[in-house]
Amino acid sequence: MEKLKIIGGNRLSGIISCSGAKNAALPMLAATILTDKPVTFKNLPYLQDITTMFEILGSMGADITLNENMDFRISTANLHDFEARYELVKTMRASILVLGSLVARHGFARIALPGGCAIGTRPVDFHLSALEQLGAKIELKNGYIEASAKKLIGCEISFPGISVTGTENIMMAAVLAKGQTILRNVAKEPEVEDLAKFLNSMGAQISGAGTDEITINGVDDLTESIFTIPADRIEAGTYLIAAAVTYGDIVIQDINANRMNNILDKLKLSGALIETTENSISLSMPHNSIHSVDISTAPFPGFPTDMQAQFTVLNALSNGSAVVTENVFENRFMHVQELNRMGCDITVKGSNAFIKGVNHLTGAPVMATDLRASASLILAGLCADGETIVDRIYHIDRGYERIEEKLSYLGADIARLPG
Repeated sequence: MEKLKIIGGNRLSGIISCSGAKNAALPMLAATILTDKPVTFKNLPYLQDITTMFEILGSMGADITLNENMDFRISTANLHDFEARYELVKTMRASILVLGSLVARHGFARIALPGGCAIGTRPVDFHLSALEQLGAKIELKNGYIEASAKKLIGCEISFPGISVTGTENIMMAAVLAKGQTILRNVAKEPEVEDLAKFLNSMGAQISGAGTDEITINGVDDLTESIFTIPADRIEAGTYLIAAAVTYGDIVIQDINANRMNNILDKLKLSGALIETTENSISLSMPHNSIHSVDISTAPFPGFPTDMQAQFTVLNALSNGSAVVTENVFENRFMHVQELNRMGCDITVKGSNAFIKGVNHLTGAPVMATDLRASASLILAGLCADGETIVDRIYHIDRGYERIEEKLSYLGADIARLPG
């Protein structure tokens, strides 16, 4: 099993660009099922989760090709299998996103109940209930969801809680439903807006994405599209914190800073000096100036749960004490035990992590438990004294493209070790 070896202490500095956003790309890949015309994606990140979605689509009969410009062309015109099997689905919860598209276009889907990071229950009840309201028949058989419908019918749906994938799944299903669908209490994440823009580029009629209410007027079919995946705001936030904890300075290009205000505001409170333009963010951290900042995660526009673990490391190196509250997932402090082995002073009680800043960390062998936990251990290793070995890095490969190469370019002493 591959590992990352990090020798801490190097100050990070330089200019980088982030890859396309995984959380935007995955629902768009699922949405290609909605049309029999080819779709071309630019800036699609090369990640394990993307590969898994390719495997799911390919097993159904999709044709996926890569051109000389590194753009991916996907055609689902000849799908012959409407099942997402457990051996593919078990590693990635986002595989549930093919459910709505399959039922909307083909009238049937058989999807294994999904797996992925063990950071909470994340039930699919919202997806299934909303599909039933659109007219689908839902059955659970032997660990699989079976959904069928001759034709989905638009209606008004109020989600009982905020669900990003639930919003995306039902938005895709409603695109080909008869009549109008109104979705209330929906997720407002930028990736939901991106999906709406992509679907509209194929001829869908969606309005309101990014607000509490989305309206979809069903259409008969969708056409082809060429679409560029926007930069990953979570990857950008991770590299900004990497510079902050090493008292470095970096510039991230081709990124929309307006999507990251919730992250940038907290970084400013921590003492980071930040400047933004229309498509870039620069950060520098004056030496010995990290201030503790309380964090409370919440759906967008609140502070993202996907940045909680990284910010926990920043607080662990601050000159004060902070409380980090996790409101989205009930089991997302598994990185704390490993961070404490490196010298952090963190106590978890319920949904709160109480952090006392320390002067330095010490390198140690650590084990990643999920995607963002992996990132936090790498961040800790970058500023720790001595050597850190991060095991089970297949988690990090699910969401960060060539992370060791990008960090090395910024000056980190980091290398991938063979398994």
